[in-house]
Amino acid sequence: MIAKISSGKDTAGLIRYLFDTKKAKDHTDPHLVASWDGFAPDPGRTDDFTATRKLLVADLDLRVKQARRLGRAPERHVWHCSLRTATTDRHLSDEEWADITRRIVAVTGIAPQDDPDGCRWVAVRHAPDHIHIAATKVRGDLSTARHWNDYLTADRELAAIEKEYGLLQVVRGDRTAAKRSTRAEQEKAHRQGQDKSARERLRTIVRTAVAASTSTEEFIHLLSHTEGVLVEAVYFPSGDVRGYKVASKDNLTSSKEPIWYSGSTLAPDLSLPRIRTRLEATDQPSRRPPRSPNPWHQATSATERIPHHLTEHDDRASQAHLAAFGEALDALPLLAPAPIRAQLREAASAFERATRSRIRAEHDHARALRSATRAMLREPASSDGTALAMLLDAAILVTIAATRWHQLRHHDQQVAAAQQALLHLQAAFDQTAAAPLAALIRRRPPQPTVDRHVHHIRRAIPEHSEHVLADPAIAALTAALAEAEAHGHDPERLLSQAADQRALDDARSPARTLAWRIQRISARPTPNARARATQAHMTVRPDGSPSTPAHEASTVTSLPPGARRR
Repeated sequence: MIAKISSGKDTAGLIRYLFDTKKAKDHTDPHLVASWDGFAPDPGRTDDFTATRKLLVADLDLRVKQARRLGRAPERHVWHCSLRTATTDRHLSDEEWADITRRIVAVTGIAPQDDPDGCRWVAVRHAPDHIHIAATKVRGDLSTARHWNDYLTADRELAAIEKEYGLLQVVRGDRTAAKRSTRAEQEKAHRQGQDKSARERLRTIVRTAVAASTSTEEFIHLLSHTEGVLVEAVYFPSGDVRGYKVASKDNLTSSKEPIWYSGSTLAPDLSLPRIRTRLEATDQPSRRPPRSPNPWHQATSATERIPHHLTEHDDRASQAHLAAFGEALDALPLLAPAPIRAQLREAASAFERATRSRIRAEHDHARALRSATRAMLREPASSDGTALAMLLDAAILVTIAATRWHQLRHHDQQVAAAQQALLHLQAAFDQTAAAPLAALIRRRPPQPTVDRHVHHIRRAIPEHSEHVLADPAIAALTAALAEAEAHGHDPERLLSQAADQRALDDARSPARTLAWRIQRISARPTPNARARATQAHMTVRPDGSPSTPAHEASTVTSLPPGARRR
């Protein structure tokens, strides 16, 4: 059930509208369902409509006129609240609407329960699916009603009403969502042939610029060089950026002036102070040494760790990881091939809502992913799509984990946003992974080698082996294992590492997930002879202490020397 609350200063005008049946075609049977004392005159149930309407207005305004003589009446003395059920809900009876109305005027402070001095109000029903509550804000003691935060208190009560009456439970937010485009903005975009308003387009552009920047100066520079965007920055005397605003060149007023938006009006996390906080938690890029890790692999590794971070008890760190993941999604359309850019833009746009909540993020916790994202922008992915497929595969599991994290904290809007993003990410992944997966399957080793790797799978990951072996992508996994073995890696050790560092329960294709992971691990330098000898005789307990020889404890995950369990 949705509530809309507003204030006004014309009681007669509001009552005239609520009982009108000529201009408003959906006003089929206007009548009162409840009032402050149960005896208010009802223009909808009388033969003399005009006289009764005037009498109702006079009764509602009685205390307003009394307070006005004392100079105590508020200028906007009318309180108006509309309540509407969902199209799928049953039609409530007049008695049910009356009960709902009394609860709403009570919790909002218009007419608290058992308060003889409550404001005067009426509830008018003129259509099957909604009612209007009209009240005047002057109480019986001629003081003004205390109705601060009336929308929030009404919304909380409506959530309880939905459960009690078996109505659709509306997805509710926490007031951290970006401001929606107005109806005028949407209609203007439609006239211009745009599928999104200028506000929404600018929000996407600014978020992408943040994802690609390492400093506020670079952020302003990227915005100012974006086609179709106007930027104005305000500077401190020191030369540091103080604030900014943006406009679209095709979004002008009637006098041909640009319509400007500050960052905070685009989204709460796009104000310059919030952007600066995130950028300060990003390592400055440096020239890659010859044997430095691939930034795409670094980004994928950091992404894979996010579900683990979300299971810990540091909500501020978790919020930071979700924000950094959102930035990575913002950057991907810049790096992806043309056929999947639209899906990735939609995924980033949807997940944007899931990156914010009332929990304040500690952005230093997400340096790894944020820095890897900036590095990716400076190094294209492999042309065969493998690196992008690996990252998208990890992103899907993060989105599932984010949905659960928000569900546990009752962040309804964020849950819906993550679920929507998941659909787009899965579509982009399926399209991206098809070619590299087919190429990997074509390199499937001979059957004796396949059988040997099946044995490795049963030994290394017994808890997942049956699920993995039944996966149609098992051919890709055995091919990845054969290639890694040819480069000097131990297949069982790779499988243990891959399963240990990546959740498999949520993977749509565990064999494919392991194949991506093994390809990435095996791309690292092969351990030298001394390291392999040490690894062959030593494993690591979960607490990091030495344990039994590896051949005697196949279910214990071993790590190479110098590696750190994540």
